[in-house]
Amino acid sequence: MKNLLIASTSTVYGKGYLEYLLPEMEAFFAASKDILFIPYARPSGISHDAYTKIARKAFKKIGKNVVGIHTLTNPIEAVQNATGIFTGGGNTFLLVKSLYEANLMQVLREVIFNGTPYLGTSAGSNICGVTMKTTNDMPIVYPPSFKTLGVVPFVINPHYLDPNPTSTHMGETRETRINEYLTQNTVPVVGLREGSWIEVKGDTLTLRGDLSARIFEYDKEPYEVESGSFISF
Repeated sequence: MKNLLIASTSTVYGKGYLEYLLPEMEAFFAASKDILFIPYARPSGISHDAYTKIARKAFKKIGKNVVGIHTLTNPIEAVQNATGIFTGGGNTFLLVKSLYEANLMQVLREVIFNGTPYLGTSAGSNICGVTMKTTNDMPIVYPPSFKTLGVVPFVINPHYLDPNPTSTHMGETRETRINEYLTQNTVPVVGLREGSWIEVKGDTLTLRGDLSARIFEYDKEPYEVESGSFISF
């Protein structure tokens, strides 16, 4: 049975790294011996070691040890044997390219479907969808495919921002870009606002956090789903 927390972000305003999620994480990873961390997205270009150190500090608060997958000689076996997995945010293009190069995309999908607890934030959440096409990131590298894990039946836009009616910025809003995506694609989009996450238990998907989510479907007007609601299409 699938067991995931798919979070918009690792850090909300005024709180430390993963701090807002710690109560959920403590229960979620209660049976996990160690947490396998996938640092491939490298936010701001930091090293894998530096990123793992940040994750380790956060998980220490709930009594869990973090092991960076980049330190292990057999990443595939590491994923297969993991009792809990965390993929952090950063650049989704780099994350997806790295997962494909390490032959990890399919094995990660398999262990998630087999019930290994998985936490993703930002880019680590983007890859839970059918594709990465609604990422906010710049294409700093060229992945072999936009196809991702497909463990939920939609695509995700983390850090979703509502249009600001007082802004003088004349560029595209997030909603404009997602609607543009839907002129060429029919897979629905879930816009996750900061501090929101999707709890996945088997085939039951529930929106959590204080805010609603913005849902976009092909040939329909966008609509809101309130926190505590089931997400289904």
